[in-house]
Amino acid sequence: MKPHRRVPLATLISTCVLALALVVTSSALTALVRNSRPTAPGALAHKPSGRHWVNTWTAMPQLTEPANLPPAPFTGAKSVLADTTLRQTLRVSTGGHRIRLRFSNAYGDTPLPLTAVTVALPQGGQAGAAAVELGSTHPVTFSGRAWATVPVGAEVVSDPLDFDLATGSTLTVTAYLAQGQPSLALTSHPGSRTTSYLISGDHTQDQDLPGATPVNHWYLLSDVEVLSPGAAEALAILGDSLTDGRGSTTNGNDRWPDQFFDRLQTRAATSGIAVLNQAAGGNRVLNDGLGPNVLARLDRDVLSRSGVSRLIVFEGVNDIGTADATPDAQRRLTDDLIAAYRQIIVRAHAQDIRVYGATLTPFGGSTLYDDPAGEREASRQRVNAWIRTPGHFDAVIDFDGAVRDPDNPRRLRPDLHDGDWLHLNPTGYGKLAAAVPTGLFRGK
Repeated sequence: MKPHRRVPLATLISTCVLALALVVTSSALTALVRNSRPTAPGALAHKPSGRHWVNTWTAMPQLTEPANLPPAPFTGAKSVLADTTLRQTLRVSTGGHRIRLRFSNAYGDTPLPLTAVTVALPQGGQAGAAAVELGSTHPVTFSGRAWATVPVGAEVVSDPLDFDLATGSTLTVTAYLAQGQPSLALTSHPGSRTTSYLISGDHTQDQDLPGATPVNHWYLLSDVEVLSPGAAEALAILGDSLTDGRGSTTNGNDRWPDQFFDRLQTRAATSGIAVLNQAAGGNRVLNDGLGPNVLARLDRDVLSRSGVSRLIVFEGVNDIGTADATPDAQRRLTDDLIAAYRQIIVRAHAQDIRVYGATLTPFGGSTLYDDPAGEREASRQRVNAWIRTPGHFDAVIDFDGAVRDPDNPRRLRPDLHDGDWLHLNPTGYGKLAAAVPTGLFRGK
């Protein structure tokens, strides 16, 4: 019988540590595999616990074109909004008792100095109102200061502010710029479909702005966030003028995302979902147009927004319509567009965001995009066939089926467009809103 050999203490400890590491690694690997399984279309992969910030309103920042700059005297030869008060109203989606704002200088080539900012409730709760409710005005601060300077290409987030903001209500934001922006490179969202007001001097504390100049644009303000309960989340929408609301009613908030938000409010299970309209007229998926292309702005407008768990992609008509109407050009375009959709899905899934694809609506009869040979219509059909194919998007929303003319599927229903056979009227936008299945969200 061989004598018993004593195992060195160091060797025994190393062996135990290795065994423990193998157990932990195995458990971690099992958990990773379980957690990597796809979630159901209506389920949130990682539900936030506790209160967290959620975007409740947003407007896609753009470089202001010369025609959309503020009128004289608010635009000078080398500066804009100098000694100017800017009052804007916007309709939020979800509400709360604590809010914060984001101002963007994304396209500025000089720093943007904000001298003073206030928030209030508009008189009568109306969008586009110049007056605010008496006693509702609150000052906004930035890092404890009443003023802020937004660096070139950056944004600034305000301090949290105790302010009661009801779901689906309208908020007034008033900013004063003593110096103005010493450049004409102004960041804005021209397609506001909402009236804002400009007046000389500091009127941030004033209840009304008699004599102010009305403009139907938003400037500088890019986001409003609310501190929300753990169940709250946001749906972002990537789109073009059909989502930005061309053809909708100024100050009416009847774009299709607005009308879809109203639908969500009819069910308790979906009433905590914010809707973020990240669209701009003329925007494209592949190439810059009015604003950067979708692949370039995805991180800024969706992946970095607070509380986003869902994404609807309804964009591509402008890509098809601006490409040459030849078989080769349209074939290349549709191949590239489908590849871009795949990129959007991959990048959103990496952030646990579910992605829903919306079919492209008809444009037959449009003097802008329709072509005699039907090459662009063939591209639309091919893209829609890919969107509808299972296994690509997490779910499909059939906007094409909701608004096409059953007697002429290449065209919109005559009663649903605004006269150009491309954009919809408020009734048409209501059809899009009704076509989004609320079962894709909570409360299936």
